[in-house]
Amino acid sequence: MAKMRKISAKSARRRKRKTRKIIMGRMKEFSYRGYSLEELQKMSWDEFAELLPARARRTLKRGWDEERMKAVRKIINSNKMIKTHRRDLIILPQFVGKTVAVHNGKEFVPVEIKPEMIGHYLGEFALTRKEVKHSGPGVGATRSSKFVPLK
Repeated sequence: MAKMRKISAKSARRRKRKTRKIIMGRMKEFSYRGYSLEELQKMSWDEFAELLPARARRTLKRGWDEERMKAVRKIINSNKMIKTHRRDLIILPQFVGKTVAVHNGKEFVPVEIKPEMIGHYLGEFALTRKEVKHSGPGVGATRSSKFVPLK
């Protein structure tokens, strides 16, 4: 027998609203602090820096060294995936649509850059720690923790 999945009334209404928005073509247009993606891409770096949060704005105002500038030029001008160790690069509007492989300490994690990522750092999207997955009780544990209750 097939297992019946119970759907709450709230989730049914939410799903109906979402499909209605897609059908009506009312999906919300992307904007960053009131500017569309096209307007952001036309801005100079100084104008764009004024829209960023304080830490990112300060980083752009102080300027980047030659290695960071080289990485930025490489990402903007290339159509293929770029591998980089630069986790401290601020995602610029010109990066949108590109794929960057960011090093997480062990391997390169491919990150497809979307408009919502603008203003964040590349390293935020390549996690450096794995999720902890515990095995069954007693595997590699001490003698006292090998006890598994019967009930």
